[in-house]
Amino acid sequence: MEEKKFVTFKKEELGVKEYVKKSLGKGRISTANIEYTPVGEKIVIATSKPGLVIGRKGEKIEELTRVLKRRFKLDNPHIEIKEILEPYLDAQLVADEIAILLERQGSLKFKVIAYKMMDSIIKSGALGVEIVMSGKLPSERAKSWRFSQGYLKKTGDPSKVVDRAMSQAITIPGVVGIKVSILPPHAPIHDRIIIDEKFIQNLKAQDVSRAADEVKEEEKKEARKEVKKVKKTTKKSKSKEKAQWQS
Repeated sequence: MEEKKFVTFKKEELGVKEYVKKSLGKGRISTANIEYTPVGEKIVIATSKPGLVIGRKGEKIEELTRVLKRRFKLDNPHIEIKEILEPYLDAQLVADEIAILLERQGSLKFKVIAYKMMDSIIKSGALGVEIVMSGKLPSERAKSWRFSQGYLKKTGDPSKVVDRAMSQAITIPGVVGIKVSILPPHAPIHDRIIIDEKFIQNLKAQDVSRAADEVKEEEKKEARKEVKKVKKTTKKSKSKEKAQWQS
């Protein structure tokens, strides 16, 4: 019984999220999370265009609040707007933007759209990006196209910080599926090598230290050779003296 209640609760929560995204428009909303507080439900909407989401004098937020109360039976919904300062580092916004461009410009320009979007993402500071499009691009037969740039982890702990999202574009040939993966600029990567001035100075210091060690080793070898020569000469002179004494 408890499992059924939990499933029903999650279905209703998913319905609220889907309605919020659909009502505010594709490409404007990244995520819509629901937090439950003692005074009511707090719906946190992450967007890069807060002005369009809020509307003039907050009319869109007020309308959305009324609909959530009436349609989804929420007691006291409170909508909070969270602004996204770097939209090209948000995978969901990028995936929705690609879908909108495909619907407007057509599926024949999918390569141009993908490469321009990757360039904007890398310029925003992302360490790596991967865009996968699946559908009738551009032929009548469905096919997957993969575009990637930079460094992107697929397995292990670093892969957990990769931002992933999916979207769909409804074009004339058919539906195109879009998957976007972005590695943010400050992701903790243990095996990453940053070549900067400090790294170069350390390399130079290591080269100097290695050269000094090599010089010391050569000096030790020369010293050992001299010791061997002295021992050999001393041994020869002793042999001569012994031979002379015996004669």
